[in-house]
Amino acid sequence: MAEVIIVRNQEEAGELYARCVADLIKAKPDAVLGLATGSSPLAAYRALASIVRDESIDVSRVRGFALDEYIGLPLAHPESYHATIHRTVVEPLGLDPDKVHVPGDVLDGAPLSDGERVAAAGPAYDAAIEAAGGIDVQILGIGTDGHVGFNEPGSSLASGTRVKTLTEQTRIDNARFFDDDINQVPTHCITQGIGTIMKARHLVLLAFGAGKAEAVAETVEGGISAYCPASALQLHPHATIIVDGEAASKLRNKDYYRYAFAHKPAWQGI
Repeated sequence: MAEVIIVRNQEEAGELYARCVADLIKAKPDAVLGLATGSSPLAAYRALASIVRDESIDVSRVRGFALDEYIGLPLAHPESYHATIHRTVVEPLGLDPDKVHVPGDVLDGAPLSDGERVAAAGPAYDAAIEAAGGIDVQILGIGTDGHVGFNEPGSSLASGTRVKTLTEQTRIDNARFFDDDINQVPTHCITQGIGTIMKARHLVLLAFGAGKAEAVAETVEGGISAYCPASALQLHPHATIIVDGEAASKLRNKDYYRYAFAHKPAWQGI
C-alpha cells in the first residue's frame, strides 16, 4: 500500500517533497526527476528551489522528463507544457534546459494529422527515459476523475507514452489556463502511460482540496482499476501520497495514516 501523509497545507507538502529531492541530488548529482505541470506541484517546486539556493546544491547535471504535453500547441505557446516546465521548474531551480525534456519537444506543435510523426514520439520518449537510467522521483498530481498525467479513465495500466484524447471534464478543468475558454484547450495530448510512470523508482502524488477527495479515496482505498488510473499506485513498491485534510476527507483510514506518519522513524524519510 502507498504511504499516505496528511499535511496542513500545500507548503508543508512541498517541503516534504523538496527535502526528499534535495537529498537525492546531493547523493546522486545526475538524478533524473519526473516533472508535472498543474497547480498541485507549484509549492513543491518553490520549496525545492529555496533549498537548492540556501544549501548551494549543484544541479548542473540533473536531468528531467515531464509527464505530458498538448498536441498541436507550439513550444513557444505560454500554456504548452514545454514553456510551463521551463517557467516553473527549469528557471527557478537553475537546471540546464538541454537536460529537461517534454514529450512534445520533438513535435514542436505538429498537428494531430501528422500521424507518422506523432505516433513515433511516444516510443522515442520512453526510450529516452530508459537511456537516462530511468526516473528517480516522479512527482504527480491527480485529476478529479483519477487521472495521472493525461491517462484518463479507461487507460491501460500497462500503457507506455502515447497519444490520448482528453475528456471533456479535463478540458473544463484546464480552461482556467486558457482564459476560461474551453475552445482554446486542445482535444489531444501525448502523455507518459501508467506503465511508464510505474517504472519510476519513487512516486510522489500531491492532492489538495475537497474536489480531489473522491479521487484520492479511490486511489488509496478503492479497487485497482482503469476506472481510476491513479489506483495503479497501490502496486508500486515506493509510492508516497501527500494530501491536505480536505483531500483526505473521504479516506476511511485517515486516523491510521496520521498515526503511522507520526511514529515513522526520521531516518526513513518519505
